[in-house]
Amino acid sequence: MRILITGGAGFIGSHLAERLLRENHEVAVLDNLRRGRRENLPASHSRLRFLEGDIRDPADVSRAMEGVSAVFHLAAQSNVLGAVTDLDYSFTTNVAGTFQVLLAAERARAGRVVFTSSREVYGEPAGLPVPESAPLEPKNAYGASKAAGELYCRVFASRGLDVAVLRLANVYGPRDRGRVIPIFLENAVSGAPLKLNGGEQMIDFVWIGDVVDALCRAGLGAKLPGPVNIGSGKGTSIRELARRTLELTGAASRIEVAPANAVEVVHFVADTSQAQRLWGIGQPADPLSHLPEVLHWIERQAAATVQEA
Repeated sequence: MRILITGGAGFIGSHLAERLLRENHEVAVLDNLRRGRRENLPASHSRLRFLEGDIRDPADVSRAMEGVSAVFHLAAQSNVLGAVTDLDYSFTTNVAGTFQVLLAAERARAGRVVFTSSREVYGEPAGLPVPESAPLEPKNAYGASKAAGELYCRVFASRGLDVAVLRLANVYGPRDRGRVIPIFLENAVSGAPLKLNGGEQMIDFVWIGDVVDALCRAGLGAKLPGPVNIGSGKGTSIRELARRTLELTGAASRIEVAPANAVEVVHFVADTSQAQRLWGIGQPADPLSHLPEVLHWIERQAAATVQEA
């Protein structure tokens, strides 16, 4: 099967591309490399086609869509604070860009489109865990852009396009940058403080391997009845993450509490019962069990940087 991954050179997209290539699919990747990195993908692979382009450009999307049977739409401004500081890019990419992908998929008869939404669409929930039936009340521009993307998915589904929506919790793993787990680990390795913005956050961390499994099931399996939460189903406090980081690294970094970011959701844990019913995906005993793998990747990146210098 020929499959398109938008944002396929990014954190989640590159792991998904690796999985699909291992399963002998032909993979096309469309990425503008604003956040993604070409080195996240194999340098050369007979079944991989890399296209540098932007989902906001109809010509780029149309070119990438040729001959594909399924689309994983991951390209996005995927950072909450980044969306706040660059409203134009988050809107044009996450909303207008999603529209262009859906329109091109419809025109190309591309089959199923998997849209990666976010737990941010729920905003600050009334209770935990949060089911898919909870109202969409985004608290920030990123959540609003993902909610708008979901609404366009609903419109195109009503026109006959097969669309699956996954609402991802806080995904972590190698190749991620600029989010709390890699920031904490990098700071600990360098001896810098671990900064807790507010210090009251409760976060649902989910391992990249589990997310890739869910993406493949959503894209290549039976049609979904509606949006599906993808998370661990367990909450980890930001203070516990800081403690685990220091324990793992053996660092003497200080833990500092700074003012909270008003746009950030404070508490979230996904209700993952639907994913368990659909795919038999259970809750991990320890959502942070893969922290050593992320640390190993960070240390290897640091060593490679020193060698290059």
